Amino acid sequence: MTNYALIGAAGYIAPRHLKAMKETGGTLHAAFDINDSVGIMDSHFPDAAFFTQFEQFDAHVHDLRTRGTGIDYVGICSPNYLHKPHMGFALRAGADAICEKPLVLDPADIDDLAALEKETGKRIHSILQLRLHHSIIALKEKIANGPKDKIYDVDLGYFTSRGAWYHASWKGFDQKSGGIATNIGVHFYDMLSFVFGPMKENIVHHRGTDAAAGYLEFEQARVRWVLSINRDHLPAHTPAGQTTHRSITVEGEEIEFSGGFTDLHTASYQNVLDGGGYGLDVVRPSIELVSHIRTAAIEPSRGEQHPDIAKVLAG
Repeated sequence: MTNYALIGAAGYIAPRHLKAMKETGGTLHAAFDINDSVGIMDSHFPDAAFFTQFEQFDAHVHDLRTRGTGIDYVGICSPNYLHKPHMGFALRAGADAICEKPLVLDPADIDDLAALEKETGKRIHSILQLRLHHSIIALKEKIANGPKDKIYDVDLGYFTSRGAWYHASWKGFDQKSGGIATNIGVHFYDMLSFVFGPMKENIVHHRGTDAAAGYLEFEQARVRWVLSINRDHLPAHTPAGQTTHRSITVEGEEIEFSGGFTDLHTASYQNVLDGGGYGLDVVRPSIELVSHIRTAAIEPSRGEQHPDIAKVLAG
């Protein structure tokens, strides 16, 4: 039986972690969140201790360890800027960490965490569920089996409408979320490097509070990308009444991965339990990529622009 603790139990993504813990045969012993809207726990682990004060959570985890019920893994679903200290807590508590993306905001934090892994002998695992999606695995195999010198043309467009609440929450502050490209895009960039190899060039066409766009070159791909949370940016071809438009095309062919997400956190947990998982070295390239996007000069005339960027630039 695997023993779990959970940080960020009231968060949007927490139910997927709870489901993964249960479906992989584990037990949640303790959970923490500053908010107490955690009724979802009743569907999975009604007997788990819950705390809204981190000091009490910390003390409880310590008590469990002294009584011989040490925590094996701490799932981390807290706001992005808290990931690093919460992973530090997990490792110092004698547990591995399974953390949501983005793992950290600053690439230098990866070095700090690597030193802590060495000190404690524990490991950090990042949730990178797109690497486990059947459509992405099939695409990777197709590219790997294709011409080694071929450079593929890729378009990534992700428009996901968010209300005024987004900007008032921690997600609306770059120093807490990392900005649009980090908060809603980091797993796409990781997927692109997973499929097409190391990044070679990173050009930013637009960077704002509600949208970002640019051009990337990987070892085997030229990528035009645009991300937005502004409903006014939805492309004209978005079906009426639809508030989200997501599209990834490779050589003009749509890659369909809207379905199949439900069980990917369970697959991610099982991957860790089986001795796999995605560690700090795997995460570093995407964290460096989004860090560059936050600080790079805006150069709309360099590289090719995404075909759905007009409304973003006009705004």
